[in-house]
Amino acid sequence: MSVAQIADLMQLFGEPTRLRLLVLLEANELTVAEITTVTELAQSRVSTHLGRLRDAGVLRDRKAGTATYYSFTEATLADDAKKLWHAARGALDDGHFASDRGRRDALIRSRAGAAWPEAFAGEMERHYSPGRTWEAYARGLLGLLSLGDVLDVGSGDGAIAQMLAPRSKSVTCIDRSEKMLVAAKARLEGQKNVRFQQGDAHELPFEEHTFDQVLLFNVLSYAHKPARAVSEAARVMKPGGKLVAVTLAAHDHSELVASYQHVNLGFTEAALTKLLKGAGLEVDHVGVVMREKREPHFHVLTAFAEKARARK
Repeated sequence: MSVAQIADLMQLFGEPTRLRLLVLLEANELTVAEITTVTELAQSRVSTHLGRLRDAGVLRDRKAGTATYYSFTEATLADDAKKLWHAARGALDDGHFASDRGRRDALIRSRAGAAWPEAFAGEMERHYSPGRTWEAYARGLLGLLSLGDVLDVGSGDGAIAQMLAPRSKSVTCIDRSEKMLVAAKARLEGQKNVRFQQGDAHELPFEEHTFDQVLLFNVLSYAHKPARAVSEAARVMKPGGKLVAVTLAAHDHSELVASYQHVNLGFTEAALTKLLKGAGLEVDHVGVVMREKREPHFHVLTAFAEKARARK
């Protein structure tokens, strides 16, 4: 084997995702969809690495109907390649792949008779299957809503407004970026109950008691004065109106969020509760709803609060 061929193989075995796939395929052949389910990697990423390994002669594939199964055995490797694989495989910490193996074994068991959902009972939200996405669920649940006049503070390009508009009396998008509002108008073209306003969360250009619901989705991370932004949201809410906030929990990743122009490092549950109560709102719930899969695994807070109804 030439020096160039050895260098190519070292590069092939030196990529972490490809190593992960090879370890996964040592014991069982799997389809792309199954590998995606087990690894929780994007299908495009899995397919790219499988193609690279197949083209290098490391993986075998076989067709079965519309599916393609991939497998890996050392017998397919040349002697020099086998030595490199042994070196790479021997240096790996098997504990790192324990979760992959557990999900793979559960999936293999499901082939033998159990339905796919049963194989992942208790952790369904962590696994992909066609049509089973958080966006699909969110859009389905929206059908249960009947909203009034909604204010989307920091609306960006209108992605949330687009989902809510069919279930709302009206939606007002406000953002300080003119470019974002142009994009929102293009996205929401034809929605007659949506209007757009350029402005800042710290000084909302609306009268008191205007909106039934106010959204502060990923806004407080950009607020130089979070208490002021929350107070403004409370001011424009009607009595009995509801506020929903989504923001990062307190963290210490200042360098990372600086590239996103965040001006503060999230909030503790106590701090966010204090902001809401300080604005005169009755707090229904504040808590962490998710831990992001991508490093550094930010925690995300949601808060629900209501403006007191006028006393008779």
